[in-house]
Amino acid sequence: MSTSPSAGLLAAIFMGITPGYISRSVAGSYDNEAIAIFLLVFTFYLWIKSLKEGSALWGALTALFYGYMVSAWGGYVFITNLLPLHAFVLICMGRYSPRLYISYTTWYALGTLASMQIPFVGFLPIRSSEHMSALGVFGLLQIVAFVEFIRQQLPSKQFQTLLRSLVLVIFVVAFGGLVLLTVSGTIAPWTGRFYSLWDTGYAKIHIPIIASVSEHQPTAWPAFFFDLNMLIWLFPAGVYMCFRNLKDEQVFIIIYAVLASYFAGVMVRLMLTLTPVVCVAAAIALSQILDTYLVAETPKTVSPVNGNADVTKNLAQAVPDTLRSTRNPLVGIYSYGSKAMIVGTTMSYLFLFVLHCTWVTSNAYSSPSVVLASRLPDGSQHIIDDYREAYYWLRQNTAENAKVMSWWDYGYQIGGMADRPTLVDNNTWNNTHIATVGKAMSSREEVSYPIMRQHEVDYVLVVFGGLLGYSGDDINKFLWMVRIAAGIWPDEVKERDFFTPRGEYRVDDEATPTMRNSLMYKMSYYNYNALFPAGQAQDRVRGSRLPAQGPELSTLEEAFTSENWIIRIYKVKDLDNLGRDHQSAVAFEKGGKKKKAGKRRGPRVLRVE
Repeated sequence: MSTSPSAGLLAAIFMGITPGYISRSVAGSYDNEAIAIFLLVFTFYLWIKSLKEGSALWGALTALFYGYMVSAWGGYVFITNLLPLHAFVLICMGRYSPRLYISYTTWYALGTLASMQIPFVGFLPIRSSEHMSALGVFGLLQIVAFVEFIRQQLPSKQFQTLLRSLVLVIFVVAFGGLVLLTVSGTIAPWTGRFYSLWDTGYAKIHIPIIASVSEHQPTAWPAFFFDLNMLIWLFPAGVYMCFRNLKDEQVFIIIYAVLASYFAGVMVRLMLTLTPVVCVAAAIALSQILDTYLVAETPKTVSPVNGNADVTKNLAQAVPDTLRSTRNPLVGIYSYGSKAMIVGTTMSYLFLFVLHCTWVTSNAYSSPSVVLASRLPDGSQHIIDDYREAYYWLRQNTAENAKVMSWWDYGYQIGGMADRPTLVDNNTWNNTHIATVGKAMSSREEVSYPIMRQHEVDYVLVVFGGLLGYSGDDINKFLWMVRIAAGIWPDEVKERDFFTPRGEYRVDDEATPTMRNSLMYKMSYYNYNALFPAGQAQDRVRGSRLPAQGPELSTLEEAFTSENWIIRIYKVKDLDNLGRDHQSAVAFEKGGKKKKAGKRRGPRVLRVE
């Protein structure tokens, strides 16, 4: 990418330690992205190599690793749109060449076939709007190649007329065909995830399941400095230097930098796609600094030519005596002391960057999410192991086929560590299925119990941080459950019912009846008052004093509460011998006692339908 070989070495070093990249490739939070980001970068490398060589072999290798990327991560769509955009920009710049034709057509033909072998993808490359840009540029390249052939056969005037007519006709036909196929349903329209990248409020209104994920929130400014540190201000300098020597590969870096910067600002998780280009651009800028100031020789003075001698002499005489150093026609920093100071400052920045990366990696990105750590007043570390404790209890004390209902965030953990089936997990694509759990959590017991019985739920798991001050609990996530459920059942679940008349989300005495009667509220605060003196129960996350009278449960019974009350597990009660749930049986018994207290009646025969 750069004329200096040191830029590649610096980029490799940055990629190896930058927190924005390493956050998904450490043992504590190993995920698909650990493989996918390497494949993303390597696919881009092979694309640039094939474009420079004009080789079908390199194009085939690009397609091979693109297919591997498709199998590893859904973010492959970024490659699917970035490579066509690069080819399109090169065509618009008048840089069409046989090398571009060979590279792109080889990649598109073989890469599309490879991606279609993945069951998850199938025929999406020819039936979804996200892939239409790649197909469109493929068709455009065929037209451009045909036009280039015709241009060599016709006079220039006839060629210009033919070209304008051809471009207009093809554009109208292609656009009309795309609209027709989309309206008819042959080509799937843009997905909500795509719209959420261009309108940050779209997902919250239309697809709350996407907006509920913390990784899908807009990126805060401190996150850029936390994950990239000094690279964030070297990045624009590197992109600027690409404009100074605008080859095909530099054009690719500019396009990649602009797109990735925007997407990383819209969605936190896309910091992953921004980090590689930041490392490359920062390496280009830093290598230029080091290559310039590590040279010890001072350049020779260029003697003026012809009439410029008088101009130079007059300018030198016009300079005041206090600025004698400027009489020298050399412009720049050439003294050994100045060079040493600049190189020393740069090396200091690099050392601080290494320290920052080491600290962030060890403190923020190297601890497994199921084990929490805190600091005691004396500075010692305290391990909070409630998650593993609860999952171990589930594994040891429940039947192997016992089904657990929880919010989808904990599905993988329950399946992997407790070895129990869950109602929803992190890979549940059915929005209605997730909304069903949200409805059960946000409704009264008489509504939730039939839902749990219908789905054969044996245990319900909730995360509660009110005692310890753990803010990532289910009460803080509860509004997302309500919103997702309201998207499917707007007449039964209403988000407004969980807010006070002043629009506050509260859990204390002023909480709304809908909030206090919801299953999630009852499970979180059940028996919590017993830990405090009468009337002094506190929720340390919300900073609220709870009602003196705690909630009661009739269809669930407490089965397990972890040491710090972070994980609470409830067992769903079975129906009684008459097929009634516990709440109905209690209501029936109360009604029977009232009748016995009145006029004595004869024996009564119960009929069970």
